[in-house]
Amino acid sequence: MNGSSLVLGLAGLVLLFAPHEVLAALGVPDTQVVSVLVQLVGALYAAFAVMNWTAKDSLIGGVYGRPISLGNFAHFFVGTLVLARAQIEQGGQLVMVAVLAGYAVFALLFGWLVFVATGLRKD
Repeated sequence: MNGSSLVLGLAGLVLLFAPHEVLAALGVPDTQVVSVLVQLVGALYAAFAVMNWTAKDSLIGGVYGRPISLGNFAHFFVGTLVLARAQIEQGGQLVMVAVLAGYAVFALLFGWLVFVATGLRKD
């Protein structure tokens, strides 16, 4: 939880406060619509970071923490699929390969929390 909070929080702040610079670094034309969408993604990342940070001391694999781990798993799993498809179809920049790798790691970790670590002790 701490790791995802940190990564999502930093990414969220960068996307919120420097969308033009991010788009320029990626070589994406900077239009008002694209800039607003990048900032909205930043807001979503920041919200996930806050949610994960506030839940970091809770039992995440259990019944009450399951929605948090499931939401994170869905985000990172679908993100991994989208990024992988983009890499297969277009090839990519090194930064996008790194983002894909990060998404895949978090998808695996949250998948483990959702489907393997139930939070229940086996006595």
